[in-house]
Amino acid sequence: MIIDPSKDGLEKVLRDYQIEALKIIWGNTGEGLTSREVYEAVNKKLGGRGVSRASIINFLNSMCDEGVLDFEEETCKGGMRRKYSKGLDESGFKRYIASTVLDSLMKDFPDQTVEAIKGSLDADQIRALND
Repeated sequence: MIIDPSKDGLEKVLRDYQIEALKIIWGNTGEGLTSREVYEAVNKKLGGRGVSRASIINFLNSMCDEGVLDFEEETCKGGMRRKYSKGLDESGFKRYIASTVLDSLMKDFPDQTVEAIKGSLDADQIRALND
Protein backbone atom coordinates (compact mmCIF):
# COMPACT_ATOMS: atom_id res chain seq x y z
CA MET A 1 0.00 0.00 0.00
CA ILE A 2 1.28 3.42 -0.95
CA ILE A 3 0.05 6.45 0.97
CA ASP A 4 -0.25 9.84 -0.67
CA PRO A 5 -0.93 12.39 2.10
CA SER A 6 -1.72 15.08 -0.47
CA LYS A 7 -4.92 13.26 -1.48
CA ASP A 8 -8.26 13.18 0.34
CA GLY A 9 -10.21 10.22 1.70
CA LEU A 10 -9.69 6.79 0.20
CA GLU A 11 -7.67 8.36 -2.62
CA LYS A 12 -4.79 8.50 -0.11
CA VAL A 13 -4.38 4.73 -0.51
CA LEU A 14 -6.39 3.64 -3.58
CA ARG A 15 -6.73 4.55 -7.24
CA ASP A 16 -10.07 5.78 -8.55
CA TYR A 17 -11.04 2.46 -10.15
CA GLN A 18 -10.19 0.61 -6.93
CA ILE A 19 -12.43 2.90 -4.91
CA GLU A 20 -15.25 2.37 -7.39
CA ALA A 21 -14.78 -1.40 -7.31
CA LEU A 22 -15.03 -1.46 -3.52
CA LYS A 23 -18.08 0.85 -3.52
CA ILE A 24 -19.81 -1.42 -6.00
CA ILE A 25 -19.17 -4.49 -3.86
CA TRP A 26 -20.06 -2.67 -0.62
CA GLY A 27 -23.36 -1.62 -2.20
CA ASN A 28 -24.26 -5.10 -3.40
CA THR A 29 -26.90 -6.89 -1.34
CA GLY A 30 -26.89 -10.10 -3.37
CA GLU A 31 -24.74 -13.19 -3.23
CA GLY A 32 -21.63 -11.51 -4.58
CA LEU A 33 -20.39 -10.17 -7.88
CA THR A 34 -18.13 -11.68 -10.52
CA SER A 35 -15.05 -9.85 -11.73
CA ARG A 36 -16.88 -9.24 -15.02
CA GLU A 37 -19.78 -7.57 -13.23
CA VAL A 38 -17.41 -5.38 -11.21
CA TYR A 39 -15.33 -4.62 -14.32
CA GLU A 40 -18.39 -3.53 -16.32
CA ALA A 41 -19.80 -1.42 -13.48
CA VAL A 42 -16.45 0.29 -12.82
CA ASN A 43 -15.91 1.13 -16.49
CA LYS A 44 -19.46 2.47 -16.75
CA LYS A 45 -18.86 4.66 -13.68
CA LEU A 46 -15.49 5.93 -14.96
CA GLY A 47 -16.96 6.88 -18.33
CA GLY A 48 -14.38 7.35 -21.06
CA ARG A 49 -11.42 6.30 -18.92
CA GLY A 50 -11.48 2.51 -18.91
CA VAL A 51 -9.56 0.06 -16.79
CA SER A 52 -8.55 -3.45 -17.81
CA ARG A 53 -10.31 -6.52 -16.47
CA ALA A 54 -6.91 -7.86 -15.35
CA SER A 55 -6.43 -4.77 -13.17
CA ILE A 56 -9.84 -5.35 -11.58
CA ILE A 57 -9.16 -9.05 -10.99
CA ASN A 58 -5.71 -8.38 -9.50
CA PHE A 59 -7.14 -5.73 -7.18
CA LEU A 60 -10.10 -7.86 -6.06
CA ASN A 61 -7.82 -10.82 -5.35
CA SER A 62 -5.37 -8.67 -3.38
CA MET A 63 -8.29 -7.35 -1.29
CA CYS A 64 -9.31 -10.96 -0.64
CA ASP A 65 -5.76 -11.80 0.45
CA GLU A 66 -5.90 -8.89 2.93
CA GLY A 67 -9.32 -9.91 4.27
CA VAL A 68 -11.05 -6.80 2.94
CA LEU A 69 -13.20 -8.86 0.56
CA ASP A 70 -14.56 -12.40 0.72
CA PHE A 71 -15.19 -14.70 -2.20
CA GLU A 72 -16.87 -17.96 -3.11
CA GLU A 73 -15.81 -20.06 -6.05
CA GLU A 74 -18.44 -21.47 -8.34
CA THR A 75 -18.47 -23.60 -11.43
CA CYS A 76 -19.32 -21.83 -14.66
CA LYS A 77 -19.20 -22.50 -18.39
CA GLY A 78 -15.47 -21.76 -18.64
CA GLY A 79 -14.42 -23.55 -15.44
CA MET A 80 -14.34 -21.83 -12.06
CA ARG A 81 -14.97 -18.20 -11.15
CA ARG A 82 -15.04 -16.14 -8.00
CA LYS A 83 -17.98 -14.18 -6.68
CA TYR A 84 -16.74 -11.32 -4.53
CA SER A 85 -18.52 -9.91 -1.49
CA LYS A 86 -17.61 -7.56 1.31
CA GLY A 87 -15.44 -8.88 4.10
CA LEU A 88 -15.18 -5.42 5.66
CA ASP A 89 -17.67 -2.62 5.16
CA GLU A 90 -16.40 0.88 4.34
CA SER A 91 -15.96 1.82 7.99
CA GLY A 92 -14.15 -1.43 8.73
CA PHE A 93 -11.87 -0.86 5.73
CA LYS A 94 -10.96 2.63 6.94
CA ARG A 95 -10.18 1.20 10.39
CA TYR A 96 -8.05 -1.50 8.70
CA ILE A 97 -6.08 1.17 6.78
CA ALA A 98 -5.51 3.27 9.91
CA SER A 99 -4.46 0.21 11.91
CA THR A 100 -2.10 -1.01 9.19
CA VAL A 101 -0.42 2.38 8.90
CA LEU A 102 -0.12 2.85 12.67
CA ASP A 103 1.23 -0.68 13.19
CA SER A 104 3.89 -0.06 10.56
CA LEU A 105 4.85 3.31 12.03
CA MET A 106 4.97 1.89 15.57
CA LYS A 107 7.25 -0.89 14.36
CA ASP A 108 9.73 1.42 12.67
CA PHE A 109 9.35 4.72 14.60
CA PRO A 110 7.64 3.94 17.91
CA ASP A 111 8.68 7.01 19.94
CA GLN A 112 8.13 9.46 17.10
CA THR A 113 4.73 7.95 16.27
CA VAL A 114 3.52 8.28 19.86
CA GLU A 115 4.81 11.87 20.00
CA ALA A 116 3.08 12.71 16.71
CA ILE A 117 -0.22 11.18 17.85
CA LYS A 118 -0.10 13.03 21.17
CA GLY A 119 0.72 16.25 19.33
CA SER A 120 -2.28 15.91 17.05
CA LEU A 121 -4.83 15.22 19.82
CA ASP A 122 -6.45 17.65 22.22
CA ALA A 123 -6.78 16.94 25.96
CA ASP A 124 -10.29 15.44 25.65
CA GLN A 125 -9.18 13.05 22.92
CA ILE A 126 -6.18 11.94 24.98
CA ARG A 127 -8.47 11.30 27.98
CA ALA A 128 -10.83 9.30 25.73
CA LEU A 129 -7.90 7.05 24.75
CA ASN A 130 -7.37 6.18 28.40
CA ASP A 131 -11.04 5.23 28.97
